[in-house]
Amino acid sequence: MVGAVERRGGTLYCVALFSGPDGYLGLHRKLVPTAAERYLWGQGDGSTLTVVDTGTARLGAAIRWENYMPLLRTAMYAEGVDLWCAPTVDDRDAWQATMRHIALEGRSFVLAACQYLRRDGLPDDLHPVQGDETDTVLIGGGSVIVSPLGEVRAGPLRDGEGVLTAELDLDELARARFDLDTTGHYARPDVFALRVGETARTTVTRQ
Repeated sequence: MVGAVERRGGTLYCVALFSGPDGYLGLHRKLVPTAAERYLWGQGDGSTLTVVDTGTARLGAAIRWENYMPLLRTAMYAEGVDLWCAPTVDDRDAWQATMRHIALEGRSFVLAACQYLRRDGLPDDLHPVQGDETDTVLIGGGSVIVSPLGEVRAGPLRDGEGVLTAELDLDELARARFDLDTTGHYARPDVFALRVGETARTTVTRQ
């Protein structure tokens, strides 16, 4: 998975692109731009709220604060997501708790990528609120890999750029889901139900 900016007509979307051994598999457009992002980004729809099968594992992504949307998480759990990707710029300690919670709740491996950025990585004519000293840290990183039982396998990576790696045993997924499957044996469809609109939302429909 890789993050990208997609342009469709005159609208920009924050997207996650999925690929596998044979190339492109699909994309996910962020459903809700956060705060000031709404001045720039368009809203995605349910047509790209998908989990893709790589042939080895089922891959899904929630972009930044989409990870805080309980119904989005539930929809992805129901699709059987095995590898949950969470690109973000949220470097707070609270984000780490969220990543561990999602791994434990969804019984999935969570791979969270957070940027590391210093002042010297920006153009000179930009003046961040954190200050203009060259070595001022603007985004502190925090990339992490978490197991389906909420155990941190690598990271969080802070204080510089780098690459996290971990060996993942996919058999852990079945073992972890034995006692908790939130949209399976641990669900109560007679009490709770979620409807997901997967139709693409367009302004013009041709008959």
